[in-house]
Amino acid sequence: MDGSGNALVLALHFAVLALPALLVSGPAGVATDKLGCEAVLIRSQWGLFAAGILGAVAIPLSNGDLQVVLLLLSTLLVGIASSYELTARNKYCALLVEDPQQLAPYLTSFSVVFNVGKLVGPPIGGWLLAWTGAGTALAIDAATYLIPIASVLWLLHPNRGLEQRSVAGASSGLRAAWRGSGPVLRHVLIYTALACLLGFFHPGLAPLMARDLLGPSPQALGLFTSVLAAGSISGGLVLQRHSRWLSQRPGLLLGSCTLITAAAQLAMAAFSSPETLGIGLAATFALGAGTASLLAGVNLISQVGSSMAIRGRMAGLGQIAFLGGGGLSGLLAAAMSLTLGLQGTFAVLGAAGFVLGLQELISRRGLRLKLR
Repeated sequence: MDGSGNALVLALHFAVLALPALLVSGPAGVATDKLGCEAVLIRSQWGLFAAGILGAVAIPLSNGDLQVVLLLLSTLLVGIASSYELTARNKYCALLVEDPQQLAPYLTSFSVVFNVGKLVGPPIGGWLLAWTGAGTALAIDAATYLIPIASVLWLLHPNRGLEQRSVAGASSGLRAAWRGSGPVLRHVLIYTALACLLGFFHPGLAPLMARDLLGPSPQALGLFTSVLAAGSISGGLVLQRHSRWLSQRPGLLLGSCTLITAAAQLAMAAFSSPETLGIGLAATFALGAGTASLLAGVNLISQVGSSMAIRGRMAGLGQIAFLGGGGLSGLLAAAMSLTLGLQGTFAVLGAAGFVLGLQELISRRGLRLKLR
């Protein structure tokens, strides 16, 4: 925002974080099923730490174009390591529960805890940025990666005997997992990609959205992101409470999430200004609830509906279906905003998402998934 305030630049920076999932999540899933989820999880955490250190040292040791390149490289490496971490973590959860029936609520609980961090983290980040400057704030951020590394190494006690690994050969590839997942899971993944393209662009454009609604300060961005996270937590709690019932009804779950997200986009198209702050924040809350429930729901469905032997690859396919975690959809929305404006972009994509969600509810409401 300080450098240009250009929507495409903001979207590009987020894209180098999110888009590696499109290319890396498949190999990450294959590695998780071959090497074991715990081994991949630990290695990916060290990768996140190293990438965070690179971003921290880029601030005091460089400037100008070199600094931009180093920061983008740091973000790219975080994106690559995150793809491995997210894929391994989904399968790792199954090793921590005592009963397979506990997996569905456990996965959704993990999503809630993650979004609580998103609620608390952005205001702290905005405060640190204003108080210490970017270099120190990034150094502190990098140091926090040591906490999950310590947790996995010394605090958690997975039941490693439950894990099933794939053997070398054609059956260990991503294509084999896609074919073996079944028609319901294949539909879930295809639908998710369409829903994310139309509705999951706010991570990349959050600074621009926050500036229009609240103002340009770091604290305003922290507040905006926290409202998104509060919506994500609320959606996650509803999903947690009804996790097994909803995971068996993927059409109902995904269609409802898409409709909520689309309605929030349409509201932001009409009321995204300081004069209508209350409505805009309510729409932001709903946007967080709808998108977070969609992503957590797909993670949930892909794990409880697949066999242990392919869960790493199914987690990878789920990450691919998110289209780079908002990176690809963010670039699309940013390009549209250059001609239509941000509110026009909300209106067009919100209307398309509303049609997609309504069609899913009508045509796939009776779709059922058998839990593993």
